[in-house]
Amino acid sequence: MTHHKLIIGNCMTMQEIPDESVHLMLTSPPYFNAPFDYKGLFKDYDQYLEMLDKVAREVFRVLKNGRIAVLNIDDMLVNGEKFPIVADATKIFQNAGFRYRDRIIWKKPDGYLRISRRSGVLLQNPYPMYFYPDNLLESILIFQKGKFDYNSIPKETKEASKIDIKEFLDNKWYMTLWEMVNVLPNSPLEKEIAAFPEELPYRIIKLFSYKGETVLDPFVGSGTTMKVARQLGRNSIGIEIKKSLIPIIKKKIGFDGQSNLFNQEDTFEIIIREEGEYGCIS
Repeated sequence: MTHHKLIIGNCMTMQEIPDESVHLMLTSPPYFNAPFDYKGLFKDYDQYLEMLDKVAREVFRVLKNGRIAVLNIDDMLVNGEKFPIVADATKIFQNAGFRYRDRIIWKKPDGYLRISRRSGVLLQNPYPMYFYPDNLLESILIFQKGKFDYNSIPKETKEASKIDIKEFLDNKWYMTLWEMVNVLPNSPLEKEIAAFPEELPYRIIKLFSYKGETVLDPFVGSGTTMKVARQLGRNSIGIEIKKSLIPIIKKKIGFDGQSNLFNQEDTFEIIIREEGEYGCIS
């Protein structure tokens, strides 16, 4: 039996979540003013970084000592200017108290180009200084709060959460390059949402949490992290600012009264903050 909680509100404040009550944080923050997803969401880059800073400090507070925070994020090209989001986000999480542990590169299929082909500039002008590469990569940044006590996990919990070595080797989880198929734009339940594929939280949740523990996604979107957490026998907490996504999240994670794919004893609750409570990004 697992429990799942959806909070409708701004994740810069997580006062519903007690200190050191979360075992793993996994999220993909909104792209900075991406022309294909969040155009003009933030008034400037400094506001975007300020948002990340507040979220990082709240994540540090709610995460148990020794545990992992994972950020799926990447640099962004906006109006011809490239913003070093990976570098800035890394420093923000370090300043919040986290230790930088690793970086994994997510490679999308070669046929995928969400942004216009930047390499086309050189094709039209085949001379030096006209080169801009097309991007098929995103970063998966891994941070850790303090040191993990490996002896704190009961033997039966370890065995129940044991990683399938064949799956680990066959799918090359051991590499810093993960090749995963992305969610196509306007896929069912993902319209107007920049969602990552289920394979991403599947790997992260298996590698960095035990069964019965709690996984947090502060930018839960359509609920992908919560769905996979439930499938893997973990509890979940999702925070989402868009109230309109509640039906989509309920359907995806199997609490719409129609799914028979999950343990029917699992529970689900929704907390909706009063309009304007804690402010919002605009």
